[in-house]
Amino acid sequence: MAAGLGAESDHQQQKSIADFDPQKKPPKRNKYAFACAILASMTSTLLGYDIGVMSGAAIFIQEDLKITDVQVEVLVGTLNIYSLLGSAAAGRTSDWIGRRYTIVLAGAIFFVGALLMGFSTNYAFLMVGRFVAGIGVGYALMIAPVYTAEVSPASTRGFLTSFPEVFINAGILLGYVSNFALSKLSLRLGWRMMLGIGAIPSVFRAVIVLWMPESPRWLVMQGRLADAKKVLDKTSDSKEEALQRLDDIKEAAGIPLEWNDDVVVVPKNGRSGEAVWKELLLHPTKAVRHILIAVVGIHFFQQASGIEAVVLYSPRIFAKAGITSKNGKLLATIAVGVVKTLFILIATFLLDRIGRRPLLLSSVGGMIISLATLGFSLTIIDHSQKKLTWAVGLAITTVMSYMAFFSIGMGPITWVYSSEIFPLKLRAQGTSMGVAVNRLTSGVISTSFISLYKAMTIGGTFFLFAGIASVAWIFFYTCYPETQGRNLEDVEKLFVFELFVDIGVMSGAAIFIKEDLKISDVQVEILVGTLNIYSLVGSAAAGRTSDWIGRRYTIVLAAAIFFAGALLMGFATNYAFLMVGRFVAGIGVGYALMIAPVYTAEVSPASTRGFLTSFPEPKTKPKIIKNKRNRSRCRDLHSPRINPTAVTFHTNFEPISLAVVIHTQSRHRRNSHQLTDSSN
Repeated sequence: MAAGLGAESDHQQQKSIADFDPQKKPPKRNKYAFACAILASMTSTLLGYDIGVMSGAAIFIQEDLKITDVQVEVLVGTLNIYSLLGSAAAGRTSDWIGRRYTIVLAGAIFFVGALLMGFSTNYAFLMVGRFVAGIGVGYALMIAPVYTAEVSPASTRGFLTSFPEVFINAGILLGYVSNFALSKLSLRLGWRMMLGIGAIPSVFRAVIVLWMPESPRWLVMQGRLADAKKVLDKTSDSKEEALQRLDDIKEAAGIPLEWNDDVVVVPKNGRSGEAVWKELLLHPTKAVRHILIAVVGIHFFQQASGIEAVVLYSPRIFAKAGITSKNGKLLATIAVGVVKTLFILIATFLLDRIGRRPLLLSSVGGMIISLATLGFSLTIIDHSQKKLTWAVGLAITTVMSYMAFFSIGMGPITWVYSSEIFPLKLRAQGTSMGVAVNRLTSGVISTSFISLYKAMTIGGTFFLFAGIASVAWIFFYTCYPETQGRNLEDVEKLFVFELFVDIGVMSGAAIFIKEDLKISDVQVEILVGTLNIYSLVGSAAAGRTSDWIGRRYTIVLAAAIFFAGALLMGFATNYAFLMVGRFVAGIGVGYALMIAPVYTAEVSPASTRGFLTSFPEPKTKPKIIKNKRNRSRCRDLHSPRINPTAVTFHTNFEPISLAVVIHTQSRHRRNSHQLTDSSN
């Protein structure tokens, strides 16, 4: 009894001592890394200011130089195409002279371009300045997110890497304000001042950047381990994290972990430019191929969904909506800039709390609704003989909502994703490829927007953008894992799964769901497998539904149900919430599995029905095997010539051996025939 009491008292004593242990406080935000990210990201204001100021300056340039709408399109949009040269060169340049001096170079090139535009006397001179400024913008767009991602600790990388987009928006707002403030000057002086004063801040930025440290990852690539360790000690949340980051970078660069000298010789395969391009384009691994597709895709869809058209041509859009005065249009564009900047600031605080994936999906979903509503309102205004106040208000509101949804997710996450998911030795060139696609797409949109809306109406153009955004949502849902809180060297592992359907994505997602939600293996089994059981509900209901509303609308219903389930899973905060989304998605899958082959079979001609009806089966690879044994067992009462073939299908799930009789009909139509088939 006494022994029991003693044991109990010892247990209580131990418990009470543990209770009084000081709790570890979460690491504070690293102020040094914060300052470095701000200074590097300020380079992005070059692009933002140019976009914002050109939207208003184009009105006065067209009036002063007497240029056509096509020339305005070329003037406004070609900067994005010119920036391709800067983006393409920036990756190699930053590997050669370092990330920091590449930022200085970007500022210097834009400074020259801004001066040339400010002093231009005609359209040709203006285009030369536009060309030089475009190269500087290309350098800035590539290097700012790369540098920021490489100096940021994992705990705040999403927050800090979103800064380039913040400063792009700040630059756009400054450009809009500059338009309004300088519009009161004379026609010849006003637009030149708007363009020329962009040179002033680039000088100060170039000088301030020299105070910043070099990227620790670039230092390791040069073999300067001691210098890299000093930077990591300043930019990490703890000494332990600094050492871990150094080891991760050394491993990624191909440097043995036991090498700890101040300066080491980096193996050639760790820094060969030719080897990098070969690994990136010619012989990529599955993970690198997935990463490249993801980066190119997100940059393409960011611009193809119409953001550049709205930002650059917002005065024209507001004019189409019914705002006629110059001051009114310029003030409306300032409101757009304020909304854009406000919501990008909100996004910076949500990236490391909510995560990249939920923000991206919700952002694109909101963009789809806003673009479709904007297209609807502009179409109503276009076809109305009198001014409709409600339609004008709706158009202005949806422009603002589109900007808000874009800025809270699609805008910053494009740069966050593309700068953090590439492996170290591929990061500079890989990111430059993404930026090149971004600028090329932006150039195509901005140089063709006026011609496009003249050809298919202003409302039809925004319906087109809404359709592109819808495709983007599906692409992001299927291809983009969550990278929140992971070290840069670990992110590559998330992309080893080349899977683009629910079955595939869950096989990889289950690993991270288990780690995040702390669930057991049994719960993982239930999570992964029950979708097939839930799909029984959809399959059972799909037959009656398709007879009631038709095959086509049943396909639409299947997609809508799966869309709802995907959203629920994407926003799930716990296991129960995730299972609800899984249930809804399962019903959608059941509908799809039933209706797709039925519809395909019903619309296919007899001669190609077998071929077409095999389409719903994923990744089916037919292997044709002649089977003479089936010849004698197959009879066609009306056709003496029979050419039976046994076809074996190998799918992702199980091999299915079918004996399919393919017969050649005679030239004359037969009213009836009988076919007996045999399966192996």
